[in-house]
Amino acid sequence: MVGKIGDSQVDEIFVQVNGMRVHLQRSGDGPPLLLLHGLVGSARNWQQNISFLSQHATVYAVDLFNMGESERVIGLDAGLEATADGLAALLDALDLPHADVAGHSHGGAVAMMLAARHPQRVRKLILFAPANPFCDFGHQLIRFYQTRFGRWFATLIPILPRSLKATALSRMYGDPSRVVEGTLDGYINGLQTPGTIDHILRILQSWFDDMVTLRSALAELAEKPTLLIWGDRDHTVGLNSAHRLQQIMMRSKLMVIPGVGHIPFAEMPDECNRAMREWLVEPRPVARLTRRHHAA
Repeated sequence: MVGKIGDSQVDEIFVQVNGMRVHLQRSGDGPPLLLLHGLVGSARNWQQNISFLSQHATVYAVDLFNMGESERVIGLDAGLEATADGLAALLDALDLPHADVAGHSHGGAVAMMLAARHPQRVRKLILFAPANPFCDFGHQLIRFYQTRFGRWFATLIPILPRSLKATALSRMYGDPSRVVEGTLDGYINGLQTPGTIDHILRILQSWFDDMVTLRSALAELAEKPTLLIWGDRDHTVGLNSAHRLQQIMMRSKLMVIPGVGHIPFAEMPDECNRAMREWLVEPRPVARLTRRHHAA
């Protein structure tokens, strides 16, 4: 299937990965760039980025396993290591020896694990407020969803009123007026597909063990060129944890956008798109740096 995002042609493709049908949006021509969405989301979360990035790269926006339009597989291992290994298999299926990888939130944790376990497959990283072992925001909510009552409540989320879901999304933004049309659908359309909520709960069930594993793996990323992008109004993954990551990731650069929440690439797409492009074409070694941008 072929569609358009902005001025760019976007191919809707499916590839077989370990016996599963995985959906991607593909656009552009150039070095490969994988885009990985967060815990609740889909490839469509990148609707304001694909057109720009596809001028400089072959963009593959991935519906992660058991999410979006990808096939649902009952009992699939939802842990970070298994998901990262699945993405390495996805690169094989796409006949890509390596790629740049951008990830958001939980997708950022997956990207880090992929780079740690398969370092030759990842050239550069771009991480938007990645879930990480140095942030304790949301731990109480994660523990709630690990309880029997929390798991029951999660099954009700797909049928909650759209207005409640829109409110929840707006709270992820520093300025809710920046939520553009179509953004909410990228987060909620897949929730009603049987198996989605079960998979999200499996991710949450192993969350704390996965963060311990990720912390041990971070040493493998000391020399991986990494751009960290954070909003200073992020109440989901705290900005303080970015500085902890930088202590380990010696070739990282931190870009902080004032007034922006947890989804910088959607809230301030122009700034983030330019930063991604500059990072991907930067040929020189990277020294650790923190830079603040001013939101319009």
